[in-house]
Amino acid sequence: MTGSLPLALTMGEPAGIGGEIALAAWLRRRPDGPRFVLIDDPARLDSLIHRLGLSVPLRIVASPAEANACFAEALPVLPHPVPVAVAPGQPDPANAGAVAGAIERAVRLAEQGAVAGIVTNPIHKAVMQRGGFAFPGHTEFLAALTGTPAGTEVMMLACPALRVVPVTIHVALRAAISQLTTEAIVTAGRVAARGLQRDFGLAAPRLAVAGLNPHAGEEGAMGHEDQEIVAPAVAQLRAEGIDAFGPLPSDTLFHAAARATYDLALCMYHDQALIPLKTLGFDQGVNITLGLPVVRTSPDHGTAFALAGRFQADPGSLIAALETAAAMARRRAAFDRSFSDV
Repeated sequence: MTGSLPLALTMGEPAGIGGEIALAAWLRRRPDGPRFVLIDDPARLDSLIHRLGLSVPLRIVASPAEANACFAEALPVLPHPVPVAVAPGQPDPANAGAVAGAIERAVRLAEQGAVAGIVTNPIHKAVMQRGGFAFPGHTEFLAALTGTPAGTEVMMLACPALRVVPVTIHVALRAAISQLTTEAIVTAGRVAARGLQRDFGLAAPRLAVAGLNPHAGEEGAMGHEDQEIVAPAVAQLRAEGIDAFGPLPSDTLFHAAARATYDLALCMYHDQALIPLKTLGFDQGVNITLGLPVVRTSPDHGTAFALAGRFQADPGSLIAALETAAAMARRRAAFDRSFSDV
Protein backbone atom coordinates (compact mmCIF):
# COMPACT_ATOMS: atom_id res chain seq x y z
CA MET A 1 0.00 0.00 0.00
CA THR A 2 3.02 2.29 -0.35
CA GLY A 3 1.93 5.75 -1.50
CA SER A 4 -1.78 5.11 -0.92
CA LEU A 5 -4.04 6.91 1.51
CA PRO A 6 -4.16 5.54 5.06
CA LEU A 7 -7.32 4.42 6.80
CA ALA A 8 -8.82 6.30 9.75
CA LEU A 9 -9.30 4.14 12.86
CA THR A 10 -11.57 5.52 15.58
CA MET A 11 -11.00 5.11 19.32
CA GLY A 12 -14.28 3.35 20.10
CA GLU A 13 -15.33 3.06 23.75
CA PRO A 14 -12.18 4.17 25.61
CA ALA A 15 -12.81 1.87 28.58
CA GLY A 16 -13.07 -1.16 26.29
CA ILE A 17 -10.51 -3.10 24.28
CA GLY A 18 -10.37 -0.74 21.29
CA GLY A 19 -7.12 0.92 22.31
CA GLU A 20 -5.24 -2.26 22.99
CA ILE A 21 -6.36 -4.08 19.84
CA ALA A 22 -5.31 -0.98 17.88
CA LEU A 23 -1.87 -1.21 19.52
CA ALA A 24 -1.78 -4.95 18.79
CA ALA A 25 -2.73 -4.35 15.15
CA TRP A 26 0.17 -1.92 14.78
CA LEU A 27 2.55 -4.39 16.43
CA ARG A 28 1.46 -7.01 13.88
CA ARG A 29 1.85 -4.64 10.92
CA ARG A 30 3.25 -5.98 7.67
CA PRO A 31 5.28 -4.01 5.09
CA ASP A 32 2.56 -4.63 2.49
CA GLY A 33 -0.37 -4.30 4.92
CA PRO A 34 -2.81 -1.43 5.37
CA ARG A 35 -1.62 1.71 7.09
CA PHE A 36 -3.90 3.60 9.45
CA VAL A 37 -4.02 6.71 11.58
CA LEU A 38 -5.66 6.35 14.99
CA ILE A 39 -8.07 9.08 16.13
CA ASP A 40 -7.60 8.92 19.89
CA ASP A 41 -6.34 10.63 23.02
CA PRO A 42 -2.52 10.37 23.09
CA ALA A 43 -2.42 10.66 26.90
CA ARG A 44 -4.88 7.77 27.22
CA LEU A 45 -2.86 5.68 24.80
CA ASP A 46 0.42 6.47 26.53
CA SER A 47 -1.09 5.43 29.87
CA LEU A 48 -2.38 2.20 28.33
CA ILE A 49 1.00 1.42 26.74
CA HIS A 50 2.75 1.83 30.08
CA ARG A 51 0.08 -0.19 31.91
CA LEU A 52 0.51 -3.08 29.47
CA GLY A 53 4.30 -2.84 29.29
CA LEU A 54 4.31 -2.49 25.50
CA SER A 55 6.87 -0.94 23.22
CA VAL A 56 4.73 1.15 20.89
CA PRO A 57 6.10 4.57 19.97
CA LEU A 58 3.39 7.12 19.20
CA ARG A 59 3.72 9.85 16.59
CA ILE A 60 1.35 12.81 16.91
CA VAL A 61 0.33 13.93 13.42
CA ALA A 62 -1.55 16.97 12.23
CA SER A 63 -3.13 15.23 9.26
CA PRO A 64 -3.52 11.73 7.78
CA ALA A 65 -1.03 12.70 5.06
CA GLU A 66 1.76 12.30 7.63
CA ALA A 67 0.79 8.76 8.56
CA ASN A 68 2.38 6.77 5.75
CA ALA A 69 5.81 8.25 6.28
CA CYS A 70 5.99 7.27 9.96
CA PHE A 71 3.84 4.13 10.12
CA ALA A 72 6.72 1.67 9.90
CA GLU A 73 8.42 3.19 12.96
CA ALA A 74 5.57 4.66 15.03
CA LEU A 75 1.80 4.53 15.41
CA PRO A 76 0.39 7.79 13.98
CA VAL A 77 -2.25 9.45 16.17
CA LEU A 78 -4.57 12.33 15.36
CA PRO A 79 -5.16 13.81 18.83
CA HIS A 80 -8.75 13.59 20.02
CA PRO A 81 -8.94 14.07 23.81
CA VAL A 82 -11.51 12.49 26.09
CA PRO A 83 -12.82 14.74 28.89
CA VAL A 84 -12.78 12.15 31.70
CA ALA A 85 -9.82 9.97 32.68
CA VAL A 86 -10.31 6.37 31.56
CA ALA A 87 -10.10 3.24 33.72
CA PRO A 88 -10.17 -0.03 31.73
CA GLY A 89 -13.51 -1.79 32.09
CA GLN A 90 -15.20 1.22 33.71
CA PRO A 91 -17.00 3.26 31.04
CA ASP A 92 -18.11 6.81 31.72
CA PRO A 93 -21.02 8.28 29.70
CA ALA A 94 -19.28 11.66 29.95
CA ASN A 95 -16.89 10.43 27.24
CA ALA A 96 -19.70 9.61 24.80
CA GLY A 97 -19.41 12.94 23.04
CA ALA A 98 -15.72 12.42 22.36
CA VAL A 99 -16.35 8.90 21.08
CA ALA A 100 -19.03 10.17 18.68
CA GLY A 101 -16.78 13.06 17.71
CA ALA A 102 -14.01 10.68 16.68
CA ILE A 103 -16.45 8.86 14.38
CA GLU A 104 -17.63 12.11 12.83
CA ARG A 105 -14.05 13.28 12.35
CA ALA A 106 -13.19 10.04 10.53
CA VAL A 107 -16.21 10.41 8.26
CA ARG A 108 -15.30 14.00 7.36
CA LEU A 109 -11.74 12.96 6.54
CA ALA A 110 -13.08 10.23 4.25
CA GLU A 111 -15.49 12.64 2.56
CA GLN A 112 -12.59 15.04 1.95
CA GLY A 113 -10.51 12.29 0.37
CA ALA A 114 -7.88 12.50 3.12
CA VAL A 115 -8.27 8.81 4.07
CA ALA A 116 -9.18 5.77 1.99
CA GLY A 117 -11.92 4.67 4.39
CA ILE A 118 -12.81 4.36 8.05
CA VAL A 119 -12.58 1.51 10.53
CA THR A 120 -14.52 1.95 13.75
CA ASN A 121 -13.53 0.37 17.02
CA PRO A 122 -16.45 -1.00 19.09
CA ILE A 123 -18.72 1.34 21.03
CA HIS A 124 -21.06 0.41 23.88
CA LYS A 125 -24.52 1.47 22.79
CA ALA A 126 -26.08 1.75 26.26
CA VAL A 127 -23.18 3.85 27.61
CA MET A 128 -23.30 6.08 24.55
CA GLN A 129 -27.03 6.61 24.88
CA ARG A 130 -26.69 7.49 28.56
CA GLY A 131 -24.24 10.14 27.38
CA GLY A 132 -26.75 11.64 24.95
CA PHE A 133 -26.07 9.60 21.80
CA ALA A 134 -29.35 9.54 19.85
CA PHE A 135 -28.72 6.56 17.54
CA PRO A 136 -29.16 2.77 17.92
CA GLY A 137 -25.57 2.20 16.82
CA HIS A 138 -22.78 2.97 14.38
CA THR A 139 -24.73 2.11 11.23
CA GLU A 140 -27.54 4.60 11.77
CA PHE A 141 -25.12 7.32 12.96
CA LEU A 142 -22.95 6.90 9.88
CA ALA A 143 -26.01 7.15 7.64
CA ALA A 144 -27.02 10.41 9.31
CA LEU A 145 -23.50 11.85 9.10
CA THR A 146 -23.23 11.10 5.38
CA GLY A 147 -26.77 12.08 4.42
CA THR A 148 -27.58 8.52 3.36
CA PRO A 149 -31.38 8.07 3.06
CA ALA A 150 -32.72 6.19 6.08
CA GLY A 151 -33.12 2.49 5.40
CA THR A 152 -30.64 2.34 2.54
CA GLU A 153 -27.65 1.80 4.82
CA VAL A 154 -27.12 -1.95 5.02
CA MET A 155 -25.11 -3.93 7.57
CA MET A 156 -23.13 -6.77 6.07
CA LEU A 157 -21.08 -9.22 8.13
CA ALA A 158 -18.29 -11.11 6.45
CA CYS A 159 -15.68 -13.73 7.24
CA PRO A 160 -13.66 -15.92 4.84
CA ALA A 161 -16.41 -18.55 4.76
CA LEU A 162 -19.57 -16.44 4.59
CA ARG A 163 -21.19 -13.06 3.91
CA VAL A 164 -24.58 -12.19 5.42
CA VAL A 165 -26.96 -9.24 5.47
CA PRO A 166 -29.77 -9.10 8.06
CA VAL A 167 -32.79 -7.17 6.78
CA THR A 168 -33.90 -6.24 10.30
CA ILE A 169 -31.14 -5.54 12.78
CA HIS A 170 -31.14 -4.27 16.36
CA VAL A 171 -34.75 -4.85 17.36
CA ALA A 172 -36.53 -7.49 19.41
CA LEU A 173 -37.50 -10.61 17.51
CA ARG A 174 -41.21 -9.79 17.84
CA ALA A 175 -40.54 -6.35 16.33
CA ALA A 176 -38.35 -7.82 13.59
CA ILE A 177 -41.20 -10.01 12.39
CA SER A 178 -43.69 -7.13 12.43
CA GLN A 179 -41.25 -4.78 10.68
CA LEU A 180 -40.31 -7.19 7.88
CA THR A 181 -41.69 -6.01 4.53
CA THR A 182 -41.20 -6.86 0.89
CA GLU A 183 -39.85 -3.36 0.32
CA ALA A 184 -37.25 -3.71 3.09
CA ILE A 185 -36.02 -7.02 1.66
CA VAL A 186 -35.79 -5.57 -1.86
CA THR A 187 -33.89 -2.51 -0.63
CA ALA A 188 -31.40 -4.64 1.30
CA GLY A 189 -30.96 -6.92 -1.70
CA ARG A 190 -30.35 -4.03 -4.09
CA VAL A 191 -27.79 -2.37 -1.82
CA ALA A 192 -26.07 -5.70 -1.13
CA ALA A 193 -25.80 -6.58 -4.82
CA ARG A 194 -24.44 -3.15 -5.67
CA GLY A 195 -21.94 -3.33 -2.80
CA LEU A 196 -20.69 -6.74 -3.88
CA GLN A 197 -20.14 -5.38 -7.39
CA ARG A 198 -18.51 -2.08 -6.40
CA ASP A 199 -16.55 -3.05 -3.29
CA PHE A 200 -15.90 -6.78 -3.75
CA GLY A 201 -15.40 -7.12 -7.50
CA LEU A 202 -18.27 -9.55 -8.14
CA ALA A 203 -19.79 -8.81 -11.55
CA ALA A 204 -22.94 -10.89 -11.01
CA PRO A 205 -23.39 -11.58 -7.28
CA ARG A 206 -25.65 -14.44 -6.20
CA LEU A 207 -28.00 -13.74 -3.29
CA ALA A 208 -29.53 -16.62 -1.33
CA VAL A 209 -32.63 -15.33 0.46
CA ALA A 210 -33.45 -17.05 3.74
CA GLY A 211 -37.00 -17.77 4.72
CA LEU A 212 -38.43 -16.30 7.91
CA ASN A 213 -40.20 -19.37 9.25
CA PRO A 214 -39.00 -22.97 9.76
CA HIS A 215 -38.76 -24.75 6.41
CA ALA A 216 -39.42 -21.36 4.76
CA GLY A 217 -43.04 -21.71 5.86
CA GLU A 218 -43.62 -25.19 4.40
CA GLU A 219 -46.02 -23.74 1.78
CA GLY A 220 -48.03 -21.97 4.44
CA ALA A 221 -48.19 -24.77 6.98
CA MET A 222 -45.74 -22.91 9.27
CA GLY A 223 -46.71 -19.32 8.53
CA HIS A 224 -47.62 -17.26 5.48
CA GLU A 225 -44.89 -14.60 5.66
CA ASP A 226 -42.55 -16.44 3.30
CA GLN A 227 -45.22 -16.69 0.62
CA GLU A 228 -46.68 -13.22 1.14
CA ILE A 229 -43.59 -11.10 2.00
CA VAL A 230 -40.34 -12.87 1.13
CA ALA A 231 -41.20 -14.58 -2.17
CA PRO A 232 -42.51 -11.36 -3.79
CA ALA A 233 -39.26 -9.64 -2.80
CA VAL A 234 -37.21 -12.37 -4.48
CA ALA A 235 -39.36 -12.05 -7.60
CA GLN A 236 -38.86 -8.28 -7.69
CA LEU A 237 -35.09 -8.57 -7.26
CA ARG A 238 -34.94 -11.08 -10.09
CA ALA A 239 -37.06 -8.80 -12.27
CA GLU A 240 -34.42 -6.10 -11.70
CA GLY A 241 -31.69 -8.41 -12.98
CA ILE A 242 -30.30 -9.47 -9.58
CA ASP A 243 -29.51 -13.17 -9.20
CA ALA A 244 -31.58 -13.76 -6.06
CA PHE A 245 -33.21 -17.06 -5.15
CA GLY A 246 -35.39 -18.30 -2.31
CA PRO A 247 -36.95 -18.17 0.19
CA LEU A 248 -34.79 -21.02 1.48
CA PRO A 249 -34.97 -22.90 4.79
CA SER A 250 -32.30 -21.36 6.99
CA ASP A 251 -31.47 -24.64 8.72
CA THR A 252 -29.90 -25.95 5.49
CA LEU A 253 -28.52 -22.67 4.16
CA PHE A 254 -25.15 -22.48 5.89
CA HIS A 255 -23.36 -25.82 5.47
CA ALA A 256 -20.35 -25.91 3.14
CA ALA A 257 -22.08 -27.27 0.04
CA ALA A 258 -24.90 -24.74 0.32
CA ARG A 259 -22.49 -21.82 0.82
CA ALA A 260 -20.78 -22.72 -2.45
CA THR A 261 -23.97 -21.80 -4.34
CA TYR A 262 -24.16 -18.13 -3.32
CA ASP A 263 -22.04 -15.05 -2.58
CA LEU A 264 -24.22 -13.62 0.18
CA ALA A 265 -27.10 -14.81 2.36
CA LEU A 266 -29.88 -12.26 2.78
CA CYS A 267 -31.38 -13.02 6.20
CA MET A 268 -34.58 -11.83 7.78
CA TYR A 269 -33.39 -11.00 11.30
CA HIS A 270 -30.24 -10.40 13.31
CA ASP A 271 -29.48 -13.80 14.83
CA GLN A 272 -30.42 -15.71 11.69
CA ALA A 273 -27.44 -13.96 10.07
CA LEU A 274 -24.98 -13.56 12.92
CA ILE A 275 -25.12 -17.01 14.54
CA PRO A 276 -23.73 -18.82 11.47
CA LEU A 277 -21.29 -15.99 10.72
CA LYS A 278 -19.81 -16.00 14.22
CA THR A 279 -19.77 -19.78 14.34
CA LEU A 280 -17.77 -19.99 11.13
CA GLY A 281 -15.43 -17.05 11.69
CA PHE A 282 -15.66 -15.49 15.12
CA ASP A 283 -12.09 -14.15 15.19
CA GLN A 284 -12.13 -13.03 11.55
CA GLY A 285 -15.58 -11.48 11.30
CA VAL A 286 -15.90 -7.98 9.88
CA ASN A 287 -18.87 -5.62 10.11
CA ILE A 288 -19.29 -3.63 6.88
CA THR A 289 -21.74 -0.85 6.13
CA LEU A 290 -22.91 -0.91 2.51
CA GLY A 291 -24.77 1.96 0.87
CA LEU A 292 -22.58 4.74 2.31
CA PRO A 293 -20.53 7.17 0.19
CA VAL A 294 -17.48 6.21 2.28
CA VAL A 295 -15.90 2.82 2.98
CA ARG A 296 -16.58 1.65 6.54
CA THR A 297 -15.72 -1.54 8.36
CA SER A 298 -15.50 -2.59 12.00
CA PRO A 299 -14.46 -5.63 14.01
CA ASP A 300 -17.42 -7.93 14.60
CA HIS A 301 -17.29 -7.93 18.40
CA GLY A 302 -18.04 -5.65 21.30
CA THR A 303 -16.12 -3.64 23.86
CA ALA A 304 -15.26 -6.66 26.06
CA PHE A 305 -15.00 -4.73 29.33
CA ALA A 306 -13.99 -7.90 31.18
CA LEU A 307 -10.82 -8.15 29.07
CA ALA A 308 -9.98 -4.46 28.98
CA GLY A 309 -6.55 -3.51 30.30
CA ARG A 310 -5.19 -7.07 30.16
CA PHE A 311 -3.93 -7.26 26.55
CA GLN A 312 -5.75 -10.57 26.16
CA ALA A 313 -8.21 -9.57 23.45
CA ASP A 314 -7.58 -11.10 20.03
CA PRO A 315 -6.95 -8.32 17.45
CA GLY A 316 -7.76 -10.68 14.56
CA SER A 317 -11.15 -9.15 13.79
CA LEU A 318 -9.75 -5.61 13.80
CA ILE A 319 -6.87 -6.64 11.53
CA ALA A 320 -9.40 -8.28 9.20
CA ALA A 321 -11.48 -5.07 9.27
CA LEU A 322 -8.44 -2.98 8.32
CA GLU A 323 -7.48 -5.33 5.50
CA THR A 324 -11.08 -5.49 4.26
CA ALA A 325 -11.45 -1.70 4.26
CA ALA A 326 -8.21 -1.27 2.32
CA ALA A 327 -9.27 -3.85 -0.26
CA MET A 328 -12.75 -2.32 -0.56
CA ALA A 329 -11.27 1.14 -1.12
CA ARG A 330 -9.05 -0.15 -3.93
CA ARG A 331 -11.88 -2.00 -5.63
CA ARG A 332 -14.31 0.91 -5.26
CA ALA A 333 -11.81 3.32 -6.81
CA ALA A 334 -11.20 0.93 -9.72
CA PHE A 335 -14.96 0.34 -10.20
CA ASP A 336 -15.72 4.07 -10.20
CA ARG A 337 -12.88 4.75 -12.65
CA SER A 338 -14.21 2.12 -15.02
CA PHE A 339 -17.57 3.89 -15.13
CA SER A 340 -16.08 7.36 -15.46
CA ASP A 341 -14.08 6.15 -18.47
CA VAL A 342 -17.17 4.92 -20.30
